[in-house]
Amino acid sequence: MNASYTIDAEGRTMGRVATEAARFLMGKQSIEFTRHKNPALKVFVINTDKMLITGKRAHKKEYIRYTGHPGGQRKETLERLIARRGREEALRRAVYGMLPGNKLRSHMMKNLEINL
Repeated sequence: MNASYTIDAEGRTMGRVATEAARFLMGKQSIEFTRHKNPALKVFVINTDKMLITGKRAHKKEYIRYTGHPGGQRKETLERLIARRGREEALRRAVYGMLPGNKLRSHMMKNLEINL
């Protein structure tokens, strides 16, 4: 089953789009859904440049990572991430966080394509 889904992000919030994309990537809409199998589904997200980010989220949402060195904790706001890498990366990180943290996560993420 090589199905593909297209999600139009125009006028929708980032979280709603990410939730829908994660649901399709996991295959939850399929009647053959099983948690331990990766569905062969491609998900295309279009119009991410017209996606909404509401409220104070752009200033308050922080992405934290650690370099591995003492004092190496790095924080970056959503606003700065969008300026540096674009809205596509912000949506990619949101979808990544909504997928199950097992061996299939990286395989599911390869089936996600985000376009302006």
